[in-house]
Amino acid sequence: MTTRVGVVTFPGSLDDRDAQRAVRLAGAEPVALWHRDKDLHQVDAVVLPGGFSYGDYLRCGAISRFSPVMETVIEQARLGMPVLGICNGFQVLCESHLLPGALTRNDSLHFICRDQKLRIENAETAWTRDYSAGQEIVVPLKNGEGRFVADERVLDELEAEGRVVARYLARGDAAEGFGNPNGSYRDIAGITNAAGNVVGLMPHPEHAVEPLTGPTTEGLGFFTSVLKQLVNA
Repeated sequence: MTTRVGVVTFPGSLDDRDAQRAVRLAGAEPVALWHRDKDLHQVDAVVLPGGFSYGDYLRCGAISRFSPVMETVIEQARLGMPVLGICNGFQVLCESHLLPGALTRNDSLHFICRDQKLRIENAETAWTRDYSAGQEIVVPLKNGEGRFVADERVLDELEAEGRVVARYLARGDAAEGFGNPNGSYRDIAGITNAAGNVVGLMPHPEHAVEPLTGPTTEGLGFFTSVLKQLVNA
């Protein structure tokens, strides 16, 4: 039986087709989901893609959080369905309170687009099982409001529970992809919920799945991981 992974399109989504392609390359069937449709069409997992949903008016992800599809996504995520939010999708997950914290303006106040070095910290989530803890990867990053912030209590809780999924590699030259690009607290690039089925990631693994178009193919592991999670569930 083919694994079906839904990719939601909001008004202003830019990377939904890229996410669908990454799902297909990983070996699953991508299913296009429209933001006004509450029906998830029997998918096994959901990706909330990057872009500028609703033009990023009000706050990034704040309007998308109330899209009809999110009512079902939130319900199913709380029941254990794997959900990955990439960039704007990460913002939507925080606005939906499926993940803690918030994403704010980059500390440079500039939009940043570059290949970014990351270290995988948690290889036990539904979306990171094909990596090993401590593995370093390179995937593209492109955001203007990618600065992860939270109060010290939440940050300490994320650290203590191993819920930091990926960090920016702070050492080295920014021109080589090192460094914290947006001022995220504790160099956090991605986090997970306590159950490990919901992951938010600011960089874009779907843009690093083919040698022709990506700096590496090291982003594909996020999509192959969820297939293994679902097969072994």
